[in-house]
Amino acid sequence: MQEENSSEQQQREDRSIGELFAELSQKTTTLVRQEIQLAKVEMSQKASRVGKNVGFLVIGGVVAYTGLLAVVAAGIILLGEVIAYWLSAAIIGVVIAAVGAVLVVKGANTLRQEEPTPRETVETLQEDKEWLKDQTS
Repeated sequence: MQEENSSEQQQREDRSIGELFAELSQKTTTLVRQEIQLAKVEMSQKASRVGKNVGFLVIGGVVAYTGLLAVVAAGIILLGEVIAYWLSAAIIGVVIAAVGAVLVVKGANTLRQEEPTPRETVETLQEDKEWLKDQTS
């Protein structure tokens, strides 16, 4: 076993500069491919989270609109018996719009917090850059 390790080490020391650059090129190509794959995975995960939060925005808008239609009609009729119809419509409209606004703001705030940059990939690319500098120095 020790002889095999010694033999491999001797072969590494006997390689030409051309062979070393060929190996460096091959390893760099492999590394770049792996970094691209990591970026794809990371962006896919981020896109999934963004899609979910866009869904909250859409559902919030639909709920607010549906509630607005139903409650406004019922409220206007009910309050129209006590106060002027225009005033009852205004009061109910403001309340329902406020509920919808809260849902939309929640979704928008969550989306703003999502960072689109593939942070892990950027960090590993920086590390790879430093490694490559060390290898060529």
